[in-house]
Amino acid sequence: MRDMMICAAIIFSLSEAWSQEPGTNQSISVNSSTSSPESFVVRNLAFNLGSEVNLTCSNKTWNEMMFVTWTIKLKNKECRIGYSNEGRSDDLCNDGKSLRNTSSAQSYLHIPNFSNNDVGVYKCESVYTGGNDNYLIHVNITVGPSISAWFEFKDNKMVAVCKAERGKPAASISWSHPGNSSSVETASSHGCFTVESRLVLLEGMDKENLSCAIRHPYWKGLRILTPKNLLKKGYIPWLCILIVAVIMLLAGFLLFVHKKLITLRRCQRTETSPSKSPPTVDVEEVEPYASYVQRVNSIYCSSADLFT
Repeated sequence: MRDMMICAAIIFSLSEAWSQEPGTNQSISVNSSTSSPESFVVRNLAFNLGSEVNLTCSNKTWNEMMFVTWTIKLKNKECRIGYSNEGRSDDLCNDGKSLRNTSSAQSYLHIPNFSNNDVGVYKCESVYTGGNDNYLIHVNITVGPSISAWFEFKDNKMVAVCKAERGKPAASISWSHPGNSSSVETASSHGCFTVESRLVLLEGMDKENLSCAIRHPYWKGLRILTPKNLLKKGYIPWLCILIVAVIMLLAGFLLFVHKKLITLRRCQRTETSPSKSPPTVDVEEVEPYASYVQRVNSIYCSSADLFT
């Protein structure tokens, strides 16, 4: 009896196992059909204008790599550069970018003479033995600004001006003396920025030791300017206008004198040239035959008179 109960329990457990197997297979099929999205490591990098740039997306050596592909999306085009361990290479950019190896045989993308045309998104996909690396690198450019500082009068007040022009990103400006300062930032169509900071000078403020400090990622440190040229920007435009006006007046005067001299020379030539008398016409030279006939006729007539 006891053996029969054991056999019944075994049969019951087997029937339960068969009833649960279809559900297990269904759940496995659901999991296999759900594909996880490809993940990328996102990086944001910026490089100085004209520098040599090297981008890496894996620390594996060429012996471990199966292939690497860079998909580059720039402002004006989209291209691809790739290489496989079978020796096949693909370069659809044709703009100087190339795949190179370090001394330890690690792959990297080389960009010579980095410019604004190289700004974009660089997607790297590398497959090696045992895994893969995917990077999405946002590459931007850093452009150093042109800086200047001066004094000027505005609304009967002395104003110190510090300016950083055509930089990327925008520069930051601070003053050595506290006071009523304001900054204006403007962007150009090329993506560069101009920042102008103005400080109203109070009475008794030490202008000799006044300076502005300009910070920008393009430089390693600060750039400090002292506005020493008083009223530089206030009078130079008017001075330029005055110089141009004087030059134009002198040019007009010289042209007028030149034309007058030419006219006077022509008049003098006309007055000094002798008047030509009309040529005399010799009757004999003009009508020699008629005069000759006249002479013959007179002789003939006188001879006839003698014989008559």
